[in-house]
Amino acid sequence: DYVVVKMIPDNRLPPRHLHSVHTGKTFAVIKWESPYDSPDQDMLYAVAVKDLVRKTDKIYKVKTRNSTVEYTIKKLEPGGKYHVIVQLGNMSKESSMKINTVPLSAPDALKIITENDHILLFWKSLALKESNFNESRGYEIHMFDSLMNISAYLGNTTENFFKVSNLKIGHNYSFTVQARCLYSGQMCGEPATLLYDELGTGEDFSATKTGRSTDVAAIVVPVLFLLLVTLGIGFVVLYMRHRRLQNSFTAFANSHYSSRLGSAIFSSGDDLGDEDDEAPMITGFSDDVPMVIA
Repeated sequence: DYVVVKMIPDNRLPPRHLHSVHTGKTFAVIKWESPYDSPDQDMLYAVAVKDLVRKTDKIYKVKTRNSTVEYTIKKLEPGGKYHVIVQLGNMSKESSMKINTVPLSAPDALKIITENDHILLFWKSLALKESNFNESRGYEIHMFDSLMNISAYLGNTTENFFKVSNLKIGHNYSFTVQARCLYSGQMCGEPATLLYDELGTGEDFSATKTGRSTDVAAIVVPVLFLLLVTLGIGFVVLYMRHRRLQNSFTAFANSHYSSRLGSAIFSSGDDLGDEDDEAPMITGFSDDVPMVIA
């Protein structure tokens, strides 16, 4: 014996298993199941989206007979916060959930250029990779002093650079640049962070050591090379002069060498001059002295 029992659908039950499937910057995909299995007719759902930041509401209607329903909520804002409510159109019990959209990306290529009494922060325009970002929104810059453990809001700009002054010597700072926060700081972009010390390296600590060693090597190696080349040239010049002096002295000594005496004869400065001045003058011959012709 058996009996068939057909349950009366209760349209006052809430949708089941409401959850988020995927969340992007401007959309969210949600999914839920009907209040009961295998609906025998189309069911009308009301999807209410409450913007927790702007304090606005939007209602969408979904009509389907499927037991499992997937729906995409569009026209959301990056970094927004929303409260989603799903219920049958007859205002039955509801299912709800909260979703946060993905914020705008952090600016790329954040760099620091050190000037005499200030530094300049530079970064790439966020509009190059974010179609939802308008340059008129601008960027905001924050600073954290690790020595004083103090955070400070430096300001905002619509440009791709920002000037920072009055930095203290011996302090280490970290700077963050992000898409400007909207609605009392509740809707912000992801921050790009850069560590900076008083020497003005403008890089992460891990990269700073490598950068400094590379810079030092780039300066020291050419200087050492030039010194070695200069010393080499100096040694060659001295060697050539030494050889030239040695050859000159040898030639001079050979020109004054006496084979009879077996040594070189050098005269003093007083002996220099015409040898005829030192020789006795021949005044004449006497008649009584015979002349011998050899």
